Amino acid sequence: MNAAVTQPQAGPFLPDINTTKCNKRRKSTQYSRMKQQKESLRSSQIISQGEISRFRNSPKQNICVELLREGYHRSFSEIFFLLGADRDRMAPAEPGSNLRFQTPLDQQLDKLETMKRHLSRAEEAERTGSWMVVCDQRLLLGWYFSAPEDLWLSLHFYHSCTDRGQGSHSRPATEAQVCMAEAYLKLGELEQARQQAELCVKQTEDGGWLDSNGRPLRLRAREALWRIYSRLADAPLEAADYDRALKLLYKGYSMATESEDQQIEWEGAYRLGLTYQSAGDNDTAKQFFNTCMEISGTLQDADKLGKSYKAMAKSIESEGNIQDTLECLEKLADISRCNGLQHTLVDAFLCLGNIYHTTSQYTRACEYFLQGYEVACELGDVALLQKAQVLVANARAHSLIWKFSADVEPASPAALRRLIAWKARGRHQGVYR
Repeated sequence: MNAAVTQPQAGPFLPDINTTKCNKRRKSTQYSRMKQQKESLRSSQIISQGEISRFRNSPKQNICVELLREGYHRSFSEIFFLLGADRDRMAPAEPGSNLRFQTPLDQQLDKLETMKRHLSRAEEAERTGSWMVVCDQRLLLGWYFSAPEDLWLSLHFYHSCTDRGQGSHSRPATEAQVCMAEAYLKLGELEQARQQAELCVKQTEDGGWLDSNGRPLRLRAREALWRIYSRLADAPLEAADYDRALKLLYKGYSMATESEDQQIEWEGAYRLGLTYQSAGDNDTAKQFFNTCMEISGTLQDADKLGKSYKAMAKSIESEGNIQDTLECLEKLADISRCNGLQHTLVDAFLCLGNIYHTTSQYTRACEYFLQGYEVACELGDVALLQKAQVLVANARAHSLIWKFSADVEPASPAALRRLIAWKARGRHQGVYR
């Protein structure tokens, strides 16, 4: 009957009141923390009315609303005007034209935001009378729209710098003027480009202003004006109106010499030399080609030096001075060979060969044509190679028959016997088939 009796466990029968309270407090804290997280998550998911409208509206609408809300009414009016001008510009474009493939301005968010940023800054500066800042911001916009399809916008902002009453004689406005001349030159509107460049030259005569890249504006304006005069001379040259072309090129050359850039000065002298050459005034042409040679030597530019010698040789040849022409072309060949100007070297050899050919020195001509052919083979220029092949063959043929050419004209029996004997030898050697 003595069964094992289980001993009661030690400890209180009821749970400790303090432990229960701690557990309840812990659960309450966790619950409140979870509740706060849910509320914060719910609040973060709520989108404001402004954010909804930004997603719903177009980029154009958002930009315009922001400008009006921030009080930049003039900037809003200008952007609205430009958007309308863009629509009017694209409306008459024919299907398949380049204009049709351009994205409308009101769909280009980056450009709209850039205009908003700089125009609002310009308007803010205008309120305080900071006219240089106004022009500076508009100049920045002119630079930004430098792509060919955006040149109309670039010109708009450049004009807004130079055409205003206040600040139009400031440094940024003057730089905008030369930028505008360069933009008109790209568009081919040469008279507009000339007017702007000439105004810029006048404004920079006494000033020491530098452009944004650190270059004197007076030099940049003169370079632009040289290029404009050079382009203006193209039409008279095509019409063989050399007097008109020379007047324009002289004006351009004057600007080139004042630009302090010998590269441009060489271009100006070279074009004048070529024009005098075309007009038949080889003496004056040679004077300008000599100037080109001097400038090329100073610049140590072998390519320009080669072009100068080639043009000089042509003028000398036109005067009938064969020996001086040959010496000039020999110098051209030496310069080209020493500086690796392979195309120029081929031209020099072919020119030398042509001169010897015209003077009936066919063996000598054949030597130079053959040298030109070998260089053309190294270049792999098919057109030049074929030209040299024809010249070599022609010169070699003349060198073979020149001994018997005198027997063709007389009809004497002795001359005929010599020709028949020569032909028989050629057939025996496999020359004739």
